[in-house]
Amino acid sequence: MTNPNDSGGANTLGGKYTAILVCWLLGNGCLFSWNSMLTIEDYYSYLFPHYHPTRVLTLVYQPFALGTLAILAYKEAKINTRRRNLAGYLLFFICSLLIIVLDLATSGKGGIWSFIGICAISGGFGVADAHVQGGMVGDLSFMCPELIQSFLAGLAASGALTSALRLITKAAFENSQNGFRKGAILFFAVSSFFELLCVLLYAFVFPKLPIVKHYRSVAALEGSKTVSADLAAGGIESVPIERAEEDPKRLERLSNKQLFIQNIDYAFEMFLIYLVTLSIFPGFLSEDTGAHSLGSWYALVLIAMYNVFDLVGRYIPLIECLKLESRKQLMVATLSRLLLIQAFYFTAKYGDQGWMITLTSLLGFSNGYLTVCVLTTAPKGYKGPEQNALGNLLVLCLLGGIFAGVTSDWLWLIGKGCSTGLPNASFNLNCLLWTLSGVIQLESGATTLTSLLADFHTEGHWRMNFVLWLPFYQGKLIYLAYIPLHVFDTKICFKQIIEALLEGFS
Repeated sequence: MTNPNDSGGANTLGGKYTAILVCWLLGNGCLFSWNSMLTIEDYYSYLFPHYHPTRVLTLVYQPFALGTLAILAYKEAKINTRRRNLAGYLLFFICSLLIIVLDLATSGKGGIWSFIGICAISGGFGVADAHVQGGMVGDLSFMCPELIQSFLAGLAASGALTSALRLITKAAFENSQNGFRKGAILFFAVSSFFELLCVLLYAFVFPKLPIVKHYRSVAALEGSKTVSADLAAGGIESVPIERAEEDPKRLERLSNKQLFIQNIDYAFEMFLIYLVTLSIFPGFLSEDTGAHSLGSWYALVLIAMYNVFDLVGRYIPLIECLKLESRKQLMVATLSRLLLIQAFYFTAKYGDQGWMITLTSLLGFSNGYLTVCVLTTAPKGYKGPEQNALGNLLVLCLLGGIFAGVTSDWLWLIGKGCSTGLPNASFNLNCLLWTLSGVIQLESGATTLTSLLADFHTEGHWRMNFVLWLPFYQGKLIYLAYIPLHVFDTKICFKQIIEALLEGFS
């Protein structure tokens, strides 16, 4: 499966460096609004002190992102990529404006209805992210690696830029009346402007660059139907697609299932990278690192360090000798990040802020580095349409990891604010039983445990019990689905997973 778009001749086409810059800006726009919402966590924590806004907003965001991308990835071969990406950037712009409108309409007051409005906007960001991130990664996967690397670096740069901007606005308005609010409004005004810039860049600049038109023409010759609108926007008629249809062999491509099976290790790595990262960042760093001499600046400094080193890590693979391409080495490096969870736990309990800042920097660096290594290595050797589909599948796994991570992040709250008057032994027994219930697949275990340990199943504790039960239950089902393929019906197993999710959240 040689790929003609890897030819060195494409590098001589005009507009390569302009394309790299535009991809970097589009990557920024993909997460700029969402990172803005995360970075002003100090404002939301002040406004909604009892709602765990950092954790809840992330948990609301992810189901919308994951569900939307699952649908888009399934229909990827028939979707107009241009409309998809433009719709995503427009939605980012609208949601950023809505945050300002909501704040002005409520005069910066908290309350449950204001929080629900913020959560709804967070869900809108999730839908927009699914459109843009999957669409752009899929689109850039059949172009030269420098473009997708630049886009991924832009994703990280959005975090670094928003962190720097937040530190500046916090310092500028710290001593003024309503300083928190003024800084937040300025923050999202800048975010709205930047998202509008991304809409204009993608609509009128990116499709007309010679190198972009070249790669899209090659993809069209290989049977891709997703690029036709972009080619038309760049001034190229649909002749390449018609020529491709004259040669049926050119239109042959692997199915999504075949691509997933061939790249299941890459898919698992993307899932695990973001599961580990989001189980720590931003919720744990914002709420569970204790009080230190930096005061209210501490969480902002940690988030800024993560974002800066995430950006640095995404540029390291540009140095060929430092880029991991071995599938075994990538798997070992990904699995080794599991040790960070224990490291953060003990550092938060016994270490000082210097160690926490160092660990946060390592978390960001490894996240950015491994993300670029996987997403630039996996598509090699496939046709353009296959690379597009694989890019969407890997981003789907990425968002799946993020969703699992933000769900796992709630485990840090176990034992906090759960004063029931019961001894620790009863609390530990409750946790153990719910875990075992998931491992041995007791579908009726919820009813039994609820009656045995009623004090731990009030409104304030159900989320802890479900979070304990669900990962083990799902893990066991996935194991039964994929390991002994000759014994179990995978469709039944996945049906059970969906039923478990619906039961848990009902």
